[in-house]
Amino acid sequence: MKNKKLLNFGLISSGVLVASLILYFTVFKGQIFAQQDIGAARPPVEMNPTIKSLNDAFQSAAEAVVPSVVSVKIKINPSSDKSSSSPFFRDFRKFFDDWDEFFKFHNDDDMEMSAVGSGVFITSDGYIITNNHVIENADEIRITTYDRKEYKAKVIGTDKLTDLAVIKIDGDGFKPVHLGNIDDVKIGELVIAVGNPLGLSSTVTSGIVSAIGRGGLSLQQSNAAIENFIQTDAPINPGNSGGGLFNLNGSLIGINTAIATKTGSYIGYGFAIPVDLVRSVVSEIIKSGKFNRARLGVLIRSVDETLAKSLGLDKVSGAIVNDVLDNSPAKKSGIEVEDVILAVDGKEVKTSNELQTEIAKRRPGQSVELSIWRKGKMIKKNVKLEPFESEETIAESDTQKEPKAGEPVTLERLGVVVTPLTPEQKEAFGTENGVFLMRVTKRSLTSERGLVPGGVITKVDDKDIRSVREFEKIVDSKKAGDIVRMRIKYKDSQSIVAVEIPEK
Repeated sequence: MKNKKLLNFGLISSGVLVASLILYFTVFKGQIFAQQDIGAARPPVEMNPTIKSLNDAFQSAAEAVVPSVVSVKIKINPSSDKSSSSPFFRDFRKFFDDWDEFFKFHNDDDMEMSAVGSGVFITSDGYIITNNHVIENADEIRITTYDRKEYKAKVIGTDKLTDLAVIKIDGDGFKPVHLGNIDDVKIGELVIAVGNPLGLSSTVTSGIVSAIGRGGLSLQQSNAAIENFIQTDAPINPGNSGGGLFNLNGSLIGINTAIATKTGSYIGYGFAIPVDLVRSVVSEIIKSGKFNRARLGVLIRSVDETLAKSLGLDKVSGAIVNDVLDNSPAKKSGIEVEDVILAVDGKEVKTSNELQTEIAKRRPGQSVELSIWRKGKMIKKNVKLEPFESEETIAESDTQKEPKAGEPVTLERLGVVVTPLTPEQKEAFGTENGVFLMRVTKRSLTSERGLVPGGVITKVDDKDIRSVREFEKIVDSKKAGDIVRMRIKYKDSQSIVAVEIPEK
């Protein structure tokens, strides 16, 4: 009986203990754990639906295109001196200033030099676009895909003058990019850049399209190089070269190729080769192993406001012909110096860069219709393009070094010093008439309009110039606000410059 009472007491005690514990945790549990919680229970702001949609758009585009972008690593044996033999490598080195930040040198036994860039899949079976300067003269090219697999790549073909290259790896099932339409690309459009800057793989940055048709960067010292870039403020750094610039549909609109910098790193301006040029060049390289470029055979420059006024154009647009090369398609078709090319096959060309690109998108043997402004009238010329054979084709005119001068005469209204032609100058420039342009005053209107010394002024306002005094007479006859249009012949090119006479 005693044992039974003890058992009952034990059970009751246990029950009381369990009940006490249950009551304790029921009453005090929330307080105990509440003291251990960190952070707020809810975010302080609920994202605006519009902002959330934009955020989701960036996320979706990035997720879709990152697998299409690869890392491109090249190796060069310095003993072969390939890098120093490449003019573009030297120019690219100057462009970045900080060579070591882009090209990393390894002091191992074989003194191997390596560089890292980016590339973009354009087919599911391993064709990749990159920049020519990324893989130029490489002894070995290795690709690392988004899923960290490595492949050895071979070069299919390159085009130095557009800075594009096609390489290939073995395999299948890769994710190619969708090529967008350059006509749909607008200034202010949101974009993302994807690449491997500074060795950081699969990096996505964002920005807008800052400008279209940007040229004059002089990345290559070649008259025939095509510079018609998309400018973006999406951060691009060394290593991004060859990567993609995408819109928020995930369509490729350009291949990132350069940055404007004095430090070697991003300072706000990046440049991409537009997708229409990429499509044309890459398709041809895959088909034939090289880019069979067509030529028109003219030296050109963009029309500025003063030229437009002097030629009677109703707006500042087009590319003026500074010179027509002998035995060229342009010469055969009757294109003349001072013609302004306004459209190719009905598509307006606002600058010399755009004209270069339109011709580059066509093949040798193809005919194009040019809309031309000539002496106040619109005409059309059909030109059958021929194979590009040298670098003396569509380009901005270059100037030449100054030859010896005769007696100088200063024309203060224009800010120039001219001399009568010497017999040696007549022979050197292949002309019997004109005056030698000895000097152009810095910060003068003529200097700002692109007039540079070292050439012969052969015509003023369509009139042949035979003496310094004749030139002076024409200039003196002008009043403030009138325009003087000059044709200047250099040793290997011509230029046309229009200058408005300033107030005294």
